[in-house]
Amino acid sequence: MSTSFGQAINADAVQATMKKVADWQIEHFKDTFSGRKRAHHIADWTSGALYVGMYKWAEMSGDPSYFDWLKSIAEEQQWKLHHRKYHADDHTVGQLYCNLYKKYEDKKMIEPTIKQFEFIRFHPSQSKLNWETPFHQDRWNWCDALFMSPPVWAQLYTITGEQKYLDFMVSEYKATTAFLFDKKEGLYYRDERFKTKEDHGTKVFWARGNGWVFAGLVNILNELDPSQKEYQYFLKIYKKMAKNLIQIQTTKGHWAMSLLGEEFYPTPETSGTAFFTYGLAWGINNGILKSDVYKPAVEKAWKALVSHITEEGMLGYVQPIGAAPGQAWPDKTEVYGTGAFLSAGTEVYKLYR
Repeated sequence: MSTSFGQAINADAVQATMKKVADWQIEHFKDTFSGRKRAHHIADWTSGALYVGMYKWAEMSGDPSYFDWLKSIAEEQQWKLHHRKYHADDHTVGQLYCNLYKKYEDKKMIEPTIKQFEFIRFHPSQSKLNWETPFHQDRWNWCDALFMSPPVWAQLYTITGEQKYLDFMVSEYKATTAFLFDKKEGLYYRDERFKTKEDHGTKVFWARGNGWVFAGLVNILNELDPSQKEYQYFLKIYKKMAKNLIQIQTTKGHWAMSLLGEEFYPTPETSGTAFFTYGLAWGINNGILKSDVYKPAVEKAWKALVSHITEEGMLGYVQPIGAAPGQAWPDKTEVYGTGAFLSAGTEVYKLYR
């Protein structure tokens, strides 16, 4: 499927494309399209990121079969998080449970998550954020983590009304930001190892890593009231990132895998681009970003994304699992890329509806 940059975006076409991508992904959920030997565990972070976008699509489509599919996965997992108690990746699936709880109000959907997070709150990790310290990933010391776990804490705050969940999350988020955020560039290093690295003379800011952060910020802000001081804290980071992101978007509409090194990473990459598209479109829809400044970036990005979808509905050029800029291919995809695309689509649809 190819879309020229000259055509206006049509909301009905956005919805039709999203349906095609969602249906293809459900049909191929247990398949592998990135060179892996086996499918991801249903509670893995990769799948968790898919569910975040798929839930948004389920709401938008009005088709209950998508909710049924998501519920069947949660029930198969018995509403439990993945196996590592502290690791943010294994909390990602909690976003699905919280979303389903908000819809169905069945306490069994969130009880295991609350129990685990209460344990973490009473026994917080004593590890430092430095990469080489023992148990270092028991805290959010890599930027991807800011998509995985903090939104679940924010959701529990919204669901229960208990400030303790928000307080814990904000405290840890501030520690990570102080450690990994480059104020000059308005971007996050993937982890401590990249703070002193250069690639062809440029700082290394991984596109998808920053996409995880940017989308995570939106998912946190959606749980808070704009009058809250915590909302203002996250909004400030969001705006700084947004301002810088539109300045480094490529002329082809995507974002380079190494955000400041487009000439060295010319291959398009759709997962990072989709997360940025989601975040920017959300900002326009919520009156936070000026439409005349940011809408052209969203339009270019969406058209770039759609141009990398196959006739069957597979989103191509998704960088395989990694922690740094790398390679992507037109015939390789990943479930988190689909999740990012569906999240983006829900906001692009609103923007053009």
